[in-house]
Amino acid sequence: MSTSTLERPLKTPEPAPTPAHRTARRRAALHWIGVHSLGIAVALFFVLPFVFLLLTSLMSDAQALTSDLVPHTWQWSNYVKVFETPGFLTWWKNSLLYAGLGTVLTVVSSVPVAYALAKFRFRGRNLSLLLVISMMMLPQQVVIIPMYLFWSKQLDLTGTLWPLIIPLAFGDAFSIFLLRQFLLTIPNEYLDAAKVDGCGEFRTLVRIVLPMAKPGIAAIALFQFFALWNDYFGPQIYASENPAAWTLSYGLESFKGAHQTNWNLTMAATVLVMAPVILVFFFAQKAFVEGVTLTGVKG
Repeated sequence: MSTSTLERPLKTPEPAPTPAHRTARRRAALHWIGVHSLGIAVALFFVLPFVFLLLTSLMSDAQALTSDLVPHTWQWSNYVKVFETPGFLTWWKNSLLYAGLGTVLTVVSSVPVAYALAKFRFRGRNLSLLLVISMMMLPQQVVIIPMYLFWSKQLDLTGTLWPLIIPLAFGDAFSIFLLRQFLLTIPNEYLDAAKVDGCGEFRTLVRIVLPMAKPGIAAIALFQFFALWNDYFGPQIYASENPAAWTLSYGLESFKGAHQTNWNLTMAATVLVMAPVILVFFFAQKAFVEGVTLTGVKG
């Protein structure tokens, strides 16, 4: 027998598991199975309607809304037919204009106001914040009649999307409040150091605050983009008389009326309306979640 074999330490046998250990392992396994089963069930609850929507959009007209859930033949041409529908491409462009330009105007106008409410000390600051919160609580329907008369009689802009876009250049109450809560989490020492180096308020905002507030800005931008893209009430009030100014959310109702028996085309149009929102959230979800999580740490 070699020396190396003699010097090798003997392995101590592992103690046999006690009934208490077996019970603990069994409980842990059951807990793992229960939690994951519940998670899978909840995920399926949200995912299955989208799967049904997508599969129906790829069916033929005869198969749509039947007991057959999988397309016999995959009708990718349904999406081509949707884009060939008169007005659909125009509604798409109008939605991009409304949601894109409206989001940019909201961010540009809301950031300075939120910065002032978060970092400036002035008389009437709390009252200004109270007014912003009050505007959040005011339903849009309450002021729709005087606002419609103003845009219609005074400026003659009904039949367009400008009555919905122009007010966004003056800020959005929810965006101001949400971003103000986020800016409160930025330590004042960074701002003081920038002012000692000779930065004014505007330069401090651009050079110091904006880079640190990217998650909060991304959050309000996504909230606003989703709200404007899905807005049905506004285009119905101001643009209903002009089909050339319709957005996808409002035009989809007309599309459904024109294709009420062709559910495959209606589902395909619905997928095309939902796709930009899903893609935007998918690529920006990290910044969105971080911005919402950090908002409200300070009061």
